[in-house]
Amino acid sequence: MKKDFRLLRQVPHLWAYIAILLGISTLAGLFTVLQAFTTTRIINHVFLARQALAQVAVPLAFLLVAIVGRALLHWVSEAVAHSVAGTVKARLREHVFQHVLALGPAYTRGERSGELTTTLTEGIEAIDAYFSQYIPQVITTVIITGLMLVVVFFFDTLSGIVLLVTLPLLPFFMILIGKTADALTKKRWSEMSLMSAHFLDVLQGLTTLKLFGRSKEQRESVKIVSERYQTATMKVLRIAFVSSLVMELGATISTAIIAVEIGLRLLYGMMPFEQAFFILLLTPEFYLPMRSLNSQFHASMNSAAAAQRLFDILEIPLPAHHTPAAPQIPTLQAQLSLHNLSYSYAQEEEGQPAVQHVSFDIRAGETVALVGPSGAGKSTLAQLLLRFLEPDSGEILADGAPIHLFRAKDWRQLVAWVPQHPYLFNMSIADNIRIGRPEATREEVIEAARKAHLHDFIQSLPQGYDTVTGERGARLSGGQAQRLSLARAFLKDAPFLLLDEATSTLDPDTEAQILQAIETLRRGRMVLVIAHRLNTVYTADRIVVLQAGRVAASGTHSELIQRSELYRQLVSAYNQEEATL
Repeated sequence: MKKDFRLLRQVPHLWAYIAILLGISTLAGLFTVLQAFTTTRIINHVFLARQALAQVAVPLAFLLVAIVGRALLHWVSEAVAHSVAGTVKARLREHVFQHVLALGPAYTRGERSGELTTTLTEGIEAIDAYFSQYIPQVITTVIITGLMLVVVFFFDTLSGIVLLVTLPLLPFFMILIGKTADALTKKRWSEMSLMSAHFLDVLQGLTTLKLFGRSKEQRESVKIVSERYQTATMKVLRIAFVSSLVMELGATISTAIIAVEIGLRLLYGMMPFEQAFFILLLTPEFYLPMRSLNSQFHASMNSAAAAQRLFDILEIPLPAHHTPAAPQIPTLQAQLSLHNLSYSYAQEEEGQPAVQHVSFDIRAGETVALVGPSGAGKSTLAQLLLRFLEPDSGEILADGAPIHLFRAKDWRQLVAWVPQHPYLFNMSIADNIRIGRPEATREEVIEAARKAHLHDFIQSLPQGYDTVTGERGARLSGGQAQRLSLARAFLKDAPFLLLDEATSTLDPDTEAQILQAIETLRRGRMVLVIAHRLNTVYTADRIVVLQAGRVAASGTHSELIQRSELYRQLVSAYNQEEATL
């Protein structure tokens, strides 16, 4: 019920929508009564009174009006319902997607991308049936069933009592199976999401599976996941079939009771034919909406299961920096300071923060390198600087102002990030470069590519800067993708440059070109280098050594070689690794 109210709140002008459906249902009910009444009059006059068709021209005209009117109202109802469903889906899709974007990478890292994609696409589409079929049918059932009952009571009280007694049995059965159907539908939706996530995992890891000869095992795994989904689907269908069977049986038996009761009274002359036939025509129309509602009820269960997952996402609280605040325009000209910074991931055990009381400064024109063993907190610090995470304690200061006073998007305008594995979108090279500055001209894009040593390669392509890179940059090598990421940074021209080991896994020639581009890029900027290969940090103005989330030492390369045992171990391990290559 709670999900129903939350879904209905997504409808713009909800009461106008309900009023329209009420009006359509009322008119449809009146046309149904008119159709039954005129049909009864025509049959009575033509077949019993032996009148000519010309004498029933008026009832025939009204019958035609009733039939055409019901058809037109059905079309209008469908059009209105599908229009509202489309609007709700668009609004909900935008709302959920904006919420996911606001949650940022800290949230999406903990989710399976296949499952999340299914929720944002098929999950929202599944809601269509709720608004285009279920809600209109609920209103139709209430209005037409009530109207039929009033009309039957008016013409024949005994038949009205029979209808009133048998009617509650049908919704009672729907309520009885509701919880079971809801649980089974949620299970089916969960299995479908898991299946989508598993399929995506297999597709993304296909190269690795082939390399290690694990394709056969994954085929079996896919088979098991598919069979689980099939089993869940069959359970839902089974209960839907049973429900429909019982509903049809109940409606048929109830109609038969009315027919026998009316037939007996007609046989003994206790009821005129015209009245009896009119009641018999209305009886199936009385049960029809409830039978249709039973079918739509199961469709609504699927919508409810999808809605639950969507609302679960929407209920995840946003990071603090996304709450409304008086925006200030950030500046970064003199110094970026990390002051007593601490952060713990939710899944970490208490007392084991990823970053603990970290403090250091980066001055204008200075390059600072972060080094440390795996798990020391380097990537967490990068996430904090990019404001994908918010610190548990401490603060980051830009020219003395805490950056949490700024909107995250304004702060990120001052940051150029070159990650270890840049993500390239399935669009042109030019558009990929200008991702951080969409308004940049073609000339500015070309100049950025030149500085990143990428222009000559792009010019060699048949379509040049209009070449589509493919999904995740599939048509570019690792070095080319890295240079494109550097071109983005050149084009953005931000005062703070964050380099997350931009030369890892590259051949020596490509690494030399990228290092040359980085040297040009970092001039006059505040630069923080997250280093996994220590040859990239020897020339840094200062090196900060992290261990277990804390600053273990700080200084230049030569200073740390003299006084930091951990740094000497890192350098020795790196030199041994290089010697084996």
